[in-house]
Formats: sequence, structure tokens, C-alpha cells
Amino acid sequence: MSGIYIAISVAVLAIIAIFLVYTGRTKRPKRLSKLAMFAAMLIVLGIVLTDEGRSVSYSFMGGGVFIAAIDIARNSMRKQS
Repeated sequence: MSGIYIAISVAVLAIIAIFLVYTGRTKRPKRLSKLAMFAAMLIVLGIVLTDEGRSVSYSFMGGGVFIAAIDIARNSMRKQS
């Protein structure tokens, strides 16, 4: 059952990556910030470590989402000033 969740997660991430590649061709590509890369790494690590237990997996994913939210807030504050 967990294999199905992993496959769905990987497929969704691949679809998002393909969408970003095709929509970003007209503009100059933006580099991810270090916080965004770290957040993505934590989320992928949470997906990969599903066999270690739900608490470990969800902790990594939750940390990644939390860090991504902080990065979004920091970037929006910089654009306003």
C-alpha cells in the first residue's frame, strides 16, 4: 500500500516539474533559494522514508512545508519593500 503512495507522490512531483519547465521557458529562469532547496529535500526525504514510520516521514514532510512557507513569506516581504 505504501508503494502506491510513493508512486503517486513521485508522479505528482514529476508533473509539477514538467509544468514548471514548460511555463518558465518564456522568462528567464529563477534560481531556487537555499531555503526552498532545503524544503524540497526534506519533503523528498519524507517520501523516501515512509518505511521508517509515519511519525518520521510526516515530520520530514511537515518540516519541509514549514520551511517552504517561511521562504515564501520572506520572498513576498522583499518584493513589497
